[in-house]
Amino acid sequence: MADLFRVGITRDALDDKGNLTFDASALKLLDEDKRVTWEYLSDRGANVTADHLAKYDAICMVAPGVQADAVGRADMRTRLLARLGVGYDHIDVPAVTKAGLVLTINPDGVRRPVATVQLTYMLALAHRMLIKDKLTREGRWNDRHDHVGTGLTGRVLGSIGIGNIGAELFRLAKPLEMRHMAHDPFAKPTTFTELGVEPVDFDTVVSQSDFLVVNCPLNAKTRRLIDAKVIQGMKPTAFLINCARGPIVDEKALTEALTQRRIAGAGIDVFEEEPTPPDNPLLKLDNVIVSPHALTYTDECLRRLAEGSFRSVRRFLDREPPHLLVNPDVMQHARVKEWYKAN
Repeated sequence: MADLFRVGITRDALDDKGNLTFDASALKLLDEDKRVTWEYLSDRGANVTADHLAKYDAICMVAPGVQADAVGRADMRTRLLARLGVGYDHIDVPAVTKAGLVLTINPDGVRRPVATVQLTYMLALAHRMLIKDKLTREGRWNDRHDHVGTGLTGRVLGSIGIGNIGAELFRLAKPLEMRHMAHDPFAKPTTFTELGVEPVDFDTVVSQSDFLVVNCPLNAKTRRLIDAKVIQGMKPTAFLINCARGPIVDEKALTEALTQRRIAGAGIDVFEEEPTPPDNPLLKLDNVIVSPHALTYTDECLRRLAEGSFRSVRRFLDREPPHLLVNPDVMQHARVKEWYKAN
């Protein structure tokens, strides 16, 4: 009898009390497959190690990354890395590709949850939700007229990126009767047309948006894309929303702009350093709403992320083409070809 296919799940799928962060029903995708045995990684490290890669055929990862020094060892057993998420900036893609590791992601699981969070930020910022909550708790009802909100009809919702999540945001916001625009040099023209979104250049989406939403991946070109100069080009009445990756925005420049009221406010779910230090001056401002890179964490989102990762394992076992493959060049690697030729 052939050896069972060994799957490791990174330990951050469990909370500090050892409870699953997603609905246990998702594990049926592994439990029902008699070819599979699975377990949690023994340690909660920041990265998957060479020892992990030597032990498992597939690793389902929440947050840990994979760096070049972990891959390529002679005893490496892993062939599949299946993310319970969509971002992979913490994974050395060229290195894992060179080593013959298939990398899959799960954008289907985050499309609606992240877009919903972006819409939540927009509504909360527009209506000065945090300030009005504080006024109510402190019995300062007479101050409520000093914090008039921003109406949405006719305002500009702009996105830097119109991919998986950006497109969903525009679908959700359609009934609000806003003007929609986006900058995305990689999107097909038909995407803009189908969504009723105006394609514009970068400077235009920055300068015209009343709500500017970051919807691009983090890479060498987008790191600190939103710097002091870009923020200076925003309307003084505009709001910035970032649920993508913290380093896309120059946090110091954003803090200065918010402190000096050069823009109206911001909604931030991601930070340059995570966890962000408790003395981060951004946390002390009353015109920014912050959350710990977790506002998207709903039962629905977490279950779908887990199910998507485990389905990637099942597809791989069935020798089906990987779904949502990050590194298509890996399919020409000898290790991968050998796997798909096997019965």
